[in-house]
Amino acid sequence: MNLADSDAFAVISAAETFCQSQYAFLLVDAPQGGAGEAQRDTLTGIQGWLAQNATLRSSYAALYFPRAQIPDPLNGYRLRSVAPSGTIAGLYARTDGQRGVWKAPAGTAATLTNVAALDYLVTGASGVQVMTDAENGVLNPLGINCLRSLAVYGNVCWGARTLDGADQLASDWKYVPVRRLALYIEASLYQGTQWVVFEPNDEPLWSQIRLNVGTFMQRLFQQGAFQGSTPKDAYFVRCDSTTTTQADIDLGVVNILVGFAPLKPAEFVILQIQQIANQGAS
Repeated sequence: MNLADSDAFAVISAAETFCQSQYAFLLVDAPQGGAGEAQRDTLTGIQGWLAQNATLRSSYAALYFPRAQIPDPLNGYRLRSVAPSGTIAGLYARTDGQRGVWKAPAGTAATLTNVAALDYLVTGASGVQVMTDAENGVLNPLGINCLRSLAVYGNVCWGARTLDGADQLASDWKYVPVRRLALYIEASLYQGTQWVVFEPNDEPLWSQIRLNVGTFMQRLFQQGAFQGSTPKDAYFVRCDSTTTTQADIDLGVVNILVGFAPLKPAEFVILQIQQIANQGAS
């Protein structure tokens, strides 16, 4: 995003507001630093930018770092540095199609198609630099998703947090797949219950709503979208006199309450190694 910081802030803020009202999710590109500014493709640069724009934190958006280098067909396929959001959007689409919206678009399978290199820079260093686990461990708890070059796997996405996903915020919407699954369910149910308009607002209608919505949620459960070994543990659907009162009926409103137990991605592997003592000794 080649905008001045103030313009970039306004654009991102407006986009987040739009996403919140339209069941959408935003991929944020931090603006590049201009001449004389700190490089934003360094650890300190991206941390500084996010700290200065902390009010942009939102569970409807995610930030990815660093920029990517792709072959430019308009310039003899020479490498060109681009913001990563386009690549990540393609990764989201691929993961949704292969696994489902509840699968985190990250990990060794989250390869970055058509990305030849990453723009990760180390201040004062020269040559090709590769982000380390320790450096990733600095950014991840801040809600910054890293693109990394890993041996064997190549260039991959190694983070799945929303901009509300900093550890210190302790948000229920910390993870990208949890927020996007909620958006998917909300949008699907909104569109799928339009038929109830102008139907008699009483128990026969509520029963039909519970059946239709329950069928949708059961299908997601069978596809592995929720935690829990039984439907009762995984989700619930309520639509009755406790959710829709007489006052609601008088206003022409029917209330549907849906809850689900989301799957949360495993971010770290903790190994515990125990040595078995020589039991053959006397």
